[in-house]
Amino acid sequence: MSVDLSRIVKAYDVRGVVPEEWDEPLARLLGAAFAEVTGASALIVGHDMRPSSPGLVDAFARGAAARGADVTLIGLCSTDQLYYASGALGLPGAMFTASHNPAQYNGIKMCRAGAAPVGQDTGLSEIRALVEEWQRDGAPADVPVPGTLRTRDTLADYARHLKSLVDLTAIRPLKVVVDAGNGMGGHTVPTVFDGLPLTLVPMYFELDGTFPNHEANPLDPANLVDLQHRVREEGADLGLAFDGDADRCFVVDQNGDPVSPSAITALVAARELAKHPGGTVIHNLITSWSVPEVVREHGGTPVRTRVGHSFIKEEMARTGAIFGGEHSAHYYFRDFWNADTGMLAALHVLAALGGQDQPLSSLVAEYARYTGSGEINSTVADQGARTAAVREAFAARDGVTLDEMDGLTVSAADWWFNLRPSNTEPLLRLNVEARDEPTMAGLRDEVLALVRAEA
Repeated sequence: MSVDLSRIVKAYDVRGVVPEEWDEPLARLLGAAFAEVTGASALIVGHDMRPSSPGLVDAFARGAAARGADVTLIGLCSTDQLYYASGALGLPGAMFTASHNPAQYNGIKMCRAGAAPVGQDTGLSEIRALVEEWQRDGAPADVPVPGTLRTRDTLADYARHLKSLVDLTAIRPLKVVVDAGNGMGGHTVPTVFDGLPLTLVPMYFELDGTFPNHEANPLDPANLVDLQHRVREEGADLGLAFDGDADRCFVVDQNGDPVSPSAITALVAARELAKHPGGTVIHNLITSWSVPEVVREHGGTPVRTRVGHSFIKEEMARTGAIFGGEHSAHYYFRDFWNADTGMLAALHVLAALGGQDQPLSSLVAEYARYTGSGEINSTVADQGARTAAVREAFAARDGVTLDEMDGLTVSAADWWFNLRPSNTEPLLRLNVEARDEPTMAGLRDEVLALVRAEA
């Protein structure tokens, strides 16, 4: 298969439809290139429950071994379990998953030793260039002494490490509903929660990469409906929803109401700052105003970044930050090699809730101080022109500031909004926050009218 790699090599991963866009022979080339670019004598590979994953993993591993790398196959795992293995073993790693994407997709998230990210500027462009060269000129001969392939189970060690980072010994008994969405949460949650004073109500724990119940994408409110209903039906203390590769975790309270990832970011930041006084906390520019406020109130230093995992991790490393959070429910921890782990964030929520007597809705009210629109997508013919129209409409207003760190952010005393383009689709993404619902709704509608106006 001759593939235009620009279609499947994204900002920090490989992702596309199998076998139409990529297949096992290409996976073998990617494995060889990964070993070559990292210079690794050994690496680890894991995968999710998608039907195409085992074949792609085998091809990738054999490609890496053909370049002399010893490959440890850790089998079925969540993405943060792969990051754990990379950090604990000090090896580069590759995780085969397409996260929340539909069943026909698969992909690879790659990292260097210690779970350091591999993105366009940190090795992915070199991997792409090498594969393109080999597609054009032919792959090099295998090395005289190929690497070995072996298997290793890291699940118990991963669970043990997570529970060493959060004190759950004194929490009150809690009833928690978990929707794994037929993804890898069904594999990891039973082991991580084992021994904790929790009554677990599992939903869709059967590993099934065809996603028979709903998409494994909790960012879409439609995919939380089953969890919300079950939490109310069970009279549970809270609900947790994981995406397909279980690196993101969404929370609903005892009433079934979603808890904003910004509120979870603020809650976890306060807890991490209690452990590491004066620490730095990273947040992207579309998290709530409450996040930097809470960080400052607890003696920390907030640092604002662009949206995206590569930017968060870069700032984590640069500043020595103790924690980072995004609106998309990615949570990053210094104690977890600066990598993202929704499971560790979930344990923090359980510890915070179980360490006092209030219901979750009351506990998080301290961290949910403003009204947000959520992310609203608009299809536009010209992203630049529509953004310019919004900029012109707000630039001359008194008391308004504009910045262009990531798209256009416009701020005033009582509100802010960010409008940024999608890198892969003809979309503009709008996020609005204000001190009250009427102000937010009015601003949202005003900006959307400008975005969706005919040019």
